[in-house]
Amino acid sequence: MAQVLDREPAVKKATAADTPAARTARRKALLHWIAVHSLGIAAALFFVLPFVFVVLTSLMSNQQTLTRDLIPTTWEWSNYSKVLDTPGFLTWWRNTLLYAGVGTVLTVVSSIPVAYALAKFRFRGQRLSMMLVISMMMLPPQVIIVPMYLFWAKQLDLAGTLWPLIIPMAFGDAFAIFLLRQFLLTIPNEYIDAAKVDGCGELRTLLKVVLPMAKPGIAAVALFQFFYAWNDYFGPQIYASENPAAWTLSYGLESFKGAHHTDWNLTMAATVMVMAPVILVFFFAQKAFVEGVTLTGVKG
Repeated sequence: MAQVLDREPAVKKATAADTPAARTARRKALLHWIAVHSLGIAAALFFVLPFVFVVLTSLMSNQQTLTRDLIPTTWEWSNYSKVLDTPGFLTWWRNTLLYAGVGTVLTVVSSIPVAYALAKFRFRGQRLSMMLVISMMMLPPQVIIVPMYLFWAKQLDLAGTLWPLIIPMAFGDAFAIFLLRQFLLTIPNEYIDAAKVDGCGELRTLLKVVLPMAKPGIAAVALFQFFYAWNDYFGPQIYASENPAAWTLSYGLESFKGAHHTDWNLTMAATVMVMAPVILVFFFAQKAFVEGVTLTGVKG
């Protein structure tokens, strides 16, 4: 008798789970899961497949690249060594690392104090200063390229180098200032007030209190600037095109493609080598990057 009574709740649960309403709910949940994940998989394939095609083509022989084959019959890893042996390729790498690395450090270091002042100080002309920063973000670089080139080339004789692109980064960047300012607005003023009560000056408060809390925003700005400098084609074309020793990867890749326009395997191998560092940097820093970009829009 006791066993029969114990079985009754289980029988009721099984009956409730087999009702038409329950089956309909399970079917809807399954269809929803398939729809959501199918869209995600389709979107992922849309972005990943072109990169997979480039990688596979870079490992083909030159003859196979002219066929319809998608998978290499022989894996030609030597294509990458041939690209590295191309005269000037390692120089382009060194120049790009100099441009992107030094430029990123200078931009972050010079933009943080300005963003901190705009976010946490109250002074006359603050709104006007912020409007000027936003106006600089809207100003296309092509508008001022002629007078800037004349200044760097005629007055300072720096044409044919990357210094006209690196030196201005020591004076801040409008987009970096704006992004950092938006992130610093999310830091409560109570932390800054408490540091000042403990005897910290503005500089020490910035270094000891604000910067540790602003790491995601700083990481986002640094990645944005690094990606911009790594992929920049317009700047090196204007200032360094006359000197092959100052070319970057983005500009040198165009020359490489022109010299190997029939060697698609080598062209794709060079393309992979240009893209790989950016992909690796974003892969390892994506958490801080996404968090920094997300939190910059919390306050206006």
